[in-house]
Amino acid sequence: MRSLCYTTYVAISLPQGFSSYVANVGVKDDSKDFTVVLADAGSASAGVFTKSRFAGPSVEVSRRHNTGHARAMVVISKNANVANGPEGLAHAEEVTASVAAKLGINASEVLIASTGVIGRLYPIDRIRTGIAALPFPLPAKDAEEVARGIMTTDTVHKVSEATVAGSSARVVGVAKGVGMIEPDMATMISMIFTDAAISSSDLDAIFRRVVDRTFNCVSVDTDTSTSDTAIVLASGAAGAVDAAAFETALESVMLELTKKIARDGEGAETLIEVHVDNARDEAQAKTVAKAIVNSPLVKTAVHGADPNWGRVAMAVGKCSDYTDIDQEKVVIRFGTQEVYPSQVDEAGLAKLSEYMKGDDVLIHVSLQTGSAQATVWGCDLTDGYVRINADYTT
Repeated sequence: MRSLCYTTYVAISLPQGFSSYVANVGVKDDSKDFTVVLADAGSASAGVFTKSRFAGPSVEVSRRHNTGHARAMVVISKNANVANGPEGLAHAEEVTASVAAKLGINASEVLIASTGVIGRLYPIDRIRTGIAALPFPLPAKDAEEVARGIMTTDTVHKVSEATVAGSSARVVGVAKGVGMIEPDMATMISMIFTDAAISSSDLDAIFRRVVDRTFNCVSVDTDTSTSDTAIVLASGAAGAVDAAAFETALESVMLELTKKIARDGEGAETLIEVHVDNARDEAQAKTVAKAIVNSPLVKTAVHGADPNWGRVAMAVGKCSDYTDIDQEKVVIRFGTQEVYPSQVDEAGLAKLSEYMKGDDVLIHVSLQTGSAQATVWGCDLTDGYVRINADYTT
């Protein structure tokens, strides 16, 4: 008789010291669109935001409230509330103040993020009704429901967790983002929660370092969002931790979210990882890697499983400010297979095409200008991306 083995999936919960509430308030449709997460008193926080000159009111309000001691995060999805003038700003301020009143905290302790269509005001009456129904204490600790509540055109919710070595402290992260992704500070909308005890100044420094190695290394379509927000809240409920171990756990969570964002790019079918090494410095490596992953010609080649390494050479070559890059020394690989300067025969190209039909494609470029390296992630460009964005507001 055949024995059966069942695997039980355990949902990811928020760390100690956090509670949550996710609901539909009718922003656009009947999907979840209103999310609140609260940390216990005494929490630390840090955040980074878009550098867009069209940053929305949610970003403006959160920047003002980002003093290192925020306790709550509210996210409204399906509407970015961007480019709506003074009325849009007033609505963002009203939401944070109203949520704070329901939670019994100061408005300055509430951060806000909004994501969705630009140029349309919140359906503020519906949101007011939703806030009036906000229960306290918040009833849940479900990180996956929080991740679902912030989705827009995402096809899957994005959540990750890790334990800080040498302690019981956990790091749990959620993120949304599939389009308008070329961050220059943070990414899309992301919230990281930890019960580690850490000062706000240390949290800010660590968070910014890890953001630069993860969220700032993802690109879907080269377009920087008006609403990019990345926040970390630390409740301190699990006690003090080793700072290096905390940074390692935080990077593990944020790197997994980075890859999930790239893999779920609008219409995407393939995750592209570009690794550039033997560069003059990290900045050079990252610039070249971004030039490759952002190239529409590279993206479409990957989508078509076409090992056209000439498009990678083109992308490297257009980084013309770096005069130390010598085409005679550059090495290009797809996966582990060198394609330049070594020549690949027809059988080899057919084998590479099969490799590129997989879910993940690695492009590896060695510049021979130094010893630095960088890795970035993106996705292929498909007709699905065009369809999604051609019909976005209709």
